[in-house]
Amino acid sequence: MSYIEFDHITKEYNSGGTSIFALKDASFSVEKGELAVILGASGAGKTTALNILGGMDTATSGKVLVDGADVTAFGKRQLTQYRRTDIGFVFQFYNLVPNLTALENVELTSQICEDSLDAARTLEKVGLGMRMKNFPAQLSGGEQQRVSIARALAKNPKLLLCDEPTGALDYNTGKQILQLLQDTCRKEKITVLIITHNSALAPMADRLIQFKSGTVISESHNEHPVPISEIEW
Repeated sequence: MSYIEFDHITKEYNSGGTSIFALKDASFSVEKGELAVILGASGAGKTTALNILGGMDTATSGKVLVDGADVTAFGKRQLTQYRRTDIGFVFQFYNLVPNLTALENVELTSQICEDSLDAARTLEKVGLGMRMKNFPAQLSGGEQQRVSIARALAKNPKLLLCDEPTGALDYNTGKQILQLLQDTCRKEKITVLIITHNSALAPMADRLIQFKSGTVISESHNEHPVPISEIEW
């Protein structure tokens, strides 16, 4: 059994008596410590899949297993605990608390996670050792995203789920953030999933999962991932 089993997931919405399928019998798997890229156009179902995997949404049918646990069988309290302790989220927008310093933003995790990592050390790992006392407004977009990543990593999560993490950044800064995520996966052995519409990023992945119209149309394993520094788009 794989570390992540996304097994025949369907997500159906009812709108004015009409059924709309965000996901339809979608299946994929990811092994522990892999960096997986989930690729697809807008509306393909990528974010819905990530939300279900992260416990922020529920499936209409199917099963999601993470490290042997059936996430789809969790009740509300179990889902809350799962989101708190097992999942690190990185979004396109940084969602930092504006009146807290970079260090204080990362320290928030220690209030909800028993096994959280040292906030200062985590900020140093993402290259912000000299910016800990700065407020978000004093940081560039790339630095704010690094704080967001540090906050997610400080939870010591099983999964790091990233939804278009470079969408609000310029080309060079985006590459730096992707390099950070790739390095984190390799060094910390954390399982990382990155959602993107940019097919040029496919070579950086250990596993490539392609979505179209709510279904997985292909899944492939890459024996020789390419460092993001060598990829141009």
